Amino acid sequence: MTTVTPNTAFAAPADEAAVVAAAAALQARGYHVSRVPNAAAAWQAALDLLPEGAEVFTASSVTADVVGLSQEINESGRYTATRPQLMTMDPASQMSEMRRLGAAPQWVVGSVHALTQDGDLVIASASGSQLASMAYGAQNVLLVIGTQKIVPDLDTAMRRVHEYSLPLEDARARSAYGMGSTVHKVLTLHGDAEQGRIRVILIDEPLGF
Repeated sequence: MTTVTPNTAFAAPADEAAVVAAAAALQARGYHVSRVPNAAAAWQAALDLLPEGAEVFTASSVTADVVGLSQEINESGRYTATRPQLMTMDPASQMSEMRRLGAAPQWVVGSVHALTQDGDLVIASASGSQLASMAYGAQNVLLVIGTQKIVPDLDTAMRRVHEYSLPLEDARARSAYGMGSTVHKVLTLHGDAEQGRIRVILIDEPLGF
């Protein structure tokens, strides 16, 4: 993609009314919701939910990285971490197995790119590798979300994806992998048929993008 300057208006903290509205909307849709003040509290709240020994897939997420969840899950030995296993596999010969491992873990941990005040969750992806587990395949979904990601509606959510999250992810990917990013797939969660399957930790500290 052509380099785009991120629209930093989407980095501004949400006001209290917006956070309260979004939390209430998520709860009304059957999600388990908690609110914490900062990264350290989010880390503890997440670990309180994750059973030791559980199979956990860490979706690519700057928020989960900053909170320290990705490292704890993948490196502590306390969990059956899927991502380290995937990193040892050869896409040329093991792609089918890799798809299955990523699509249906016991837990998936990640974030979103936008959350509307009505409780819609928007996750954008270049590959889509984390979307199947969040939509259906994982038995449990844990999302850590900085409240600066709260927006009024879905139209604004998509603007946030393209005007803010994508330029930052593109720059991160170029630095980390030597190649940029794009939005090929977008998952919007309006609710879930299974009550409590999706757990959301809202973080008042602005984390991730």
